[in-house]
Amino acid sequence: MTQGPVRLDVSVSYALPRVGLPAAVSFRRWVAVALDGRIREADLAIRIVDSKEGRALNRHYRGKDYATNVLSFPAEMAEGVKMPKGVKMPLLGDLVICAPVVAREAREQKKLLAAHYAHLTVHGVLHLLGWDHEDDKEAECMEQLEREILAELGIADPYAEQ
Repeated sequence: MTQGPVRLDVSVSYALPRVGLPAAVSFRRWVAVALDGRIREADLAIRIVDSKEGRALNRHYRGKDYATNVLSFPAEMAEGVKMPKGVKMPLLGDLVICAPVVAREAREQKKLLAAHYAHLTVHGVLHLLGWDHEDDKEAECMEQLEREILAELGIADPYAEQ
């Protein structure tokens, strides 16, 4: 049975109507399973956005002029900078998930919407932990870890052929 981190603070905010979107408790569960056995304490934020905000963030931070499914912003505290009041370490960072992109991808890939949200949440959390997929070997390792985490959640392999 998965326990998750000893202390987990996941703040979930919705920048659009919540109708049809997973509840904050679902995001917290997905994060807890992704972090289980990897980190004991974590503080992170998840923001669910529309296409306009998703596109603006992707353009500003990655130089890509389109909305993408998930953006990960690992926390980086400059040397000597004090943690803001109320923020506890370890601060992992922020995830931004673009709801319209996720919904479109789920339809196109014939996946359950909640399963796709779970996958992208897990994927984003792994990025916050330092995982990447810049080359084939890294991608293979990260995808395998995602499969294992999602299997714990009862979710089918997101990379299996449709």
